[in-house]
Amino acid sequence: MFDGECNFCDHSVQFIIKREKGALYKFAALQSEAGQALLKKYRVPSEIDSIVLLDGDRCYFRSSAALRICKNLKGGWQLLYGLLIMPKPIRDYFYRILAKNRYKWFGKKDSCMIPPPEIRDRFL
Repeated sequence: MFDGECNFCDHSVQFIIKREKGALYKFAALQSEAGQALLKKYRVPSEIDSIVLLDGDRCYFRSSAALRICKNLKGGWQLLYGLLIMPKPIRDYFYRILAKNRYKWFGKKDSCMIPPPEIRDRFL
């Protein structure tokens, strides 16, 4: 799940789609009905307003989610997965800086994107 109003988050979703090994991921904006239902189902804390990765019955937030996604990307992006060995508070410190400034640095949309027909079935 991603912030559907955030330009950086939208570009990140497009980045993942272009580089993932097969169509592994499905996407939902946090603001969507599907996103809200999943947040409730997985009991995601209300203060989480950035990336959320659901993997089976596990739920990952912030840097843990981003780095786990990198594991399934083509090319050198997989190497970032190794950063999971770094203590989570340190990883999340840097992640929070980006998350806190994402609207200021990358802008904000008035609404969530409408995916093109060829990938629409990947969005919940």
